Amino acid sequence: METFTPIIVVHALAALFVLLLGPFQILRRRRDRAHRVLGVAWVSAMVVVCASSFGIHDGRFSWLHALATWTLLCMVFAIAGIRRRNVPVHRGFMIGSYIGTLAAFAFAALIPARLIPRLLAEEPVIAIGTVLGVLLIVLTFHLTVVRVAGRPSAAIPSRSAGAPAS
Repeated sequence: METFTPIIVVHALAALFVLLLGPFQILRRRRDRAHRVLGVAWVSAMVVVCASSFGIHDGRFSWLHALATWTLLCMVFAIAGIRRRNVPVHRGFMIGSYIGTLAAFAFAALIPARLIPRLLAEEPVIAIGTVLGVLLIVLTFHLTVVRVAGRPSAAIPSRSAGAPAS
């Protein structure tokens, strides 16, 4: 019987972060500095999810490990796309990665023998408390980044503030 090993806990918490932050990134209208900061955090968490998945297996790899490999490649393609200012490529790979994560979560949550349904059945307070805790972290992080990233930097005066042009 599989238990909540440290790698599974890290994997689950990072996956929750990815799942809960994803809609804020996808549905937010502005693609500004906050979007970039939140995106770096999202991609970092996604890398943790994918990398940690390789430490979770029963002696063999499954389609979920193939999905993790594909998702890591998608992150590379998405970042390369936005660096080339190809927004449709970036958007497609990012949204596709999020949908793949939702599919993996659905599989993990809907198969009764897996840990998520067992945790919900045996320790619902821990399961719900964990989700609410990560949601609170995501909301606080999102609101803080949007508020702070929306301010002009004090270290770099804007040209409209009378700074000489270089």
